[in-house]
Amino acid sequence: MNNPPKSRIRQSFERAASTYDGAATIQRSICRQLAASLPPTLKPDCVLDAGCGTGFALDLLRQRFPAARLIALDFAPAMLSRISVPACRIGGDLEHLPLTAASVDLYWSSLAVQWCALPVVLGEARRVLRSSGLLALASLGPQTFHELRRAFDGVDAHRHTLTFHGVDEIRHLALAARWRALKVENSPKTAYYRDFKSLLKAVKALGANQLGSGRRTALLSRTAFSRAEAAYESQRTADGLPLTYDLVLLTAQA
Repeated sequence: MNNPPKSRIRQSFERAASTYDGAATIQRSICRQLAASLPPTLKPDCVLDAGCGTGFALDLLRQRFPAARLIALDFAPAMLSRISVPACRIGGDLEHLPLTAASVDLYWSSLAVQWCALPVVLGEARRVLRSSGLLALASLGPQTFHELRRAFDGVDAHRHTLTFHGVDEIRHLALAARWRALKVENSPKTAYYRDFKSLLKAVKALGANQLGSGRRTALLSRTAFSRAEAAYESQRTADGLPLTYDLVLLTAQA
């Protein structure tokens, strides 16, 4: 993986804080699916939402664990400022958690770790979890936004989507970090849009439009945009223009 610099990712999510909730239909669905995967007997005293964004998952976690202490951690202050659920808000990086060792019972993270160095994140998660703690995270696989990648393939040689770890890679990295009772699932989800401009606007509204090296640094010409739009239109379904999130769910014990 070749992610963008952290400063650019932070800036993107800072700008998207006011538009994120209005565009996050799939993201909310993924949070609900991750919540449904948690063991019914789980009763954590302390829950960390790592990369909490505007805090949608915190409401789910509060309902599920009303007695637990919630920690909301994100590196975008504008996202943290929009949280309405009572929680301890912390500005921080998933690769360098500002938490003491063995202080958390549930490490939860939905659609945040794909922006990070996953081996480092898994190591930090293991450090802050107690010996009986549970890891529950949702990330994205390599087929994410494959329709967008295909649409731009014939337009230029620039990079238009990120590359993410596949299921086997995530399993291998988790085993290497000494996680136990691993469960890794692949569960693609698709959003649909009425037109190409609406789709691109939604991606930007989510803050998910940052790319690493190889990205285009100048605006597309009108001709190039029209070619990409036509290529995307060739993928239209009865529900609209598809955009796939190649969801990967991981649960494990420390």
